[in-house]
Amino acid sequence: MVKKVPVKVDGRELTLSNLDKVLYPDHGFTKAEVIDYYSRIAPVLLPHLQGRPLTVKRYPNGVTGQFFFEKNAPEHTPGWVRRVNLPVPGSTKNRESIDFAVVEDLPTLVYYANLAALELHVPQWRVDDDGEALPPDTLVFDLDPGAPATIVECCEVALMLRDVLKAEGLTARPKTSGSKGMQLYADWDCREEPSAYAKRLAQFLEKERPKQVVSVMAKKVRPGKVFIDWSQNNPAKTTVAPYSLRAREQPTVSTPLTWKEVEGCERPEDLVFTAPDVLARVEKHGDLFGRA
Repeated sequence: MVKKVPVKVDGRELTLSNLDKVLYPDHGFTKAEVIDYYSRIAPVLLPHLQGRPLTVKRYPNGVTGQFFFEKNAPEHTPGWVRRVNLPVPGSTKNRESIDFAVVEDLPTLVYYANLAALELHVPQWRVDDDGEALPPDTLVFDLDPGAPATIVECCEVALMLRDVLKAEGLTARPKTSGSKGMQLYADWDCREEPSAYAKRLAQFLEKERPKQVVSVMAKKVRPGKVFIDWSQNNPAKTTVAPYSLRAREQPTVSTPLTWKEVEGCERPEDLVFTAPDVLARVEKHGDLFGRA
């Protein structure tokens, strides 16, 4: 029997369900705790979701069960959730456009948390007040380690990339992916097409440090190296949002970092942060991923 609990969040009425369902079995982390995390992290998370069409990964039976990506806002989405209709060329479902949700307030965030939307993914561009897509405002590099490389090696490459970006007049901000790797972000001024620009920088570092860096996706060339995924800047792609949970064995979070933490990383465990860890970090430091 589905247990339903009516609640009011900032004046919006919601019905929460199955709050005691365990979504992270290895840690006994329940749906109630997922909703609590997203509710408490909202002040620093929501600015990074503002105006960005949402893609979620939903895990209705927890992280060990089946999941699905969802771009289209569900039919039962409340009328007060902001939606924008955007073209999706090349859709696998042959749709010309999709009604994306845009998470801009606490009730919408709680609504999605209640759907077991553990992971929140957004593009590097926003929409305007009329729902029209704006030019990209963010450049992102996804650093993916090929075993036996880990996030320790990602940190080494991140420091190289930080210096390259600085020479280009861009200030990099690091965060963990919440999984194996990490990402670097920089505010983007549209000086050129972002994927082409990011690819050129990745290829430059690959040429400079061929034993550490690879810029191509082929798995066979990646063992022991860090793949700089420049393709995340394609307007059709999304990246996990800062402060989003990840569907790993434990409730890890894509966590903004200080450069001191990146410089001092000696073991992969040094940069693993769970939901409670991140709430404590934000309490202490505020949003480390604020605009540079």
